[in-house]
Amino acid sequence: MSSTSREVRTLRVAALRAAYRAELADGTDAFFAPRARLCPWCGSDRIAGHLRTTDLFQHKPGTFVLDRCHDCGHLFQNPRLNERGLAFYYRDFYDGLGEERLGGVFGGRTAAYRSRARSVRPHLGGAAEWLDVGTGHGHFCEGARAVLPSVAFDGLDRSDGAELAERAGRVRRGHRGSFPDLAARLPGSYDVVSMFHYLEHCADPRREVEAARAVLRPGGLLVIDVPDPESRFARLLGRWWLPWLQPQHLHLAPAGNLRRRLTAAGFTVLAEEHAEAHDPVDLLAAAWVALDALAPREDLPWLAAPPGAGRGALRGAVLLAGVPLLLVAAALDRLLAGPLAGRLRLTNAYRLIARREPDGVPRPPG
Repeated sequence: MSSTSREVRTLRVAALRAAYRAELADGTDAFFAPRARLCPWCGSDRIAGHLRTTDLFQHKPGTFVLDRCHDCGHLFQNPRLNERGLAFYYRDFYDGLGEERLGGVFGGRTAAYRSRARSVRPHLGGAAEWLDVGTGHGHFCEGARAVLPSVAFDGLDRSDGAELAERAGRVRRGHRGSFPDLAARLPGSYDVVSMFHYLEHCADPRREVEAARAVLRPGGLLVIDVPDPESRFARLLGRWWLPWLQPQHLHLAPAGNLRRRLTAAGFTVLAEEHAEAHDPVDLLAAAWVALDALAPREDLPWLAAPPGAGRGALRGAVLLAGVPLLLVAAALDRLLAGPLAGRLRLTNAYRLIARREPDGVPRPPG
């Protein structure tokens, strides 16, 4: 970061500090809904704590608990963030202070976006209209267009990212708002709906699946990528496993659960992919998050006061000392990627491709 950029960021942080201080004056309890006593996926009362952690990414205050259902295996945040809490913890992550950093990350993943498009291509008949839900700034749509030139891509996001994507030419049209609301306004409007790492952020995944059925034309495709809570990395890395992503990820569903939910909603599951959906960053991300937690904090507006120059220098020294660890972790991620990750059950995500049946009766794929 240049000295000018650093100065600009310092001024932005200082301008935000008073607002954050006021919002945190009464603590974080107001950010949570009442604790659930039943599994939100199957209704069982056999739930228990699985993981307790903090915000390891923005380092905003608060403690977050993931419970596990002992009947269906579903994992969910409990107590869950309410609307005020979601707004607080999302602020300055995808937008504001975090917009430039995250934009660079998402903009540099063209190969992954094209790989997603290639997974869907065998199931497409030709020209199609595609809605990417949770599109962010539309980088997937821009990358996928090279693989699927006859597809018209629209994007939907709760933030202004989809509108920015439209202005940048990454999507034909950018919708802002909730998916169920859009589906009610535009029933039967699309041939494909994609939810790439979107469903785990939703308070009610079942409602989102029903919205997908409503907005799709008969025979249309639904493509879902979500973290795989049954990954061995989830157990090996504990709270340092990136896809836990607390407090943003509210639900983590095993693949069998989501398959059954799609079938009940009138879809036929055509494909389940694990190695293809895997992003080989588990060890690198865990090493970085652990180093970041060990190092003194950088200046953030939700801190009571900015850290001194000495602490900033110490942070730089800790991160620099960790570079060899990061290099080794990145090399191991690459070594364990692809088919090997699938055989060892190390894949951190899975992809389901499903067809909307006209009469709501699932059929054997083929």
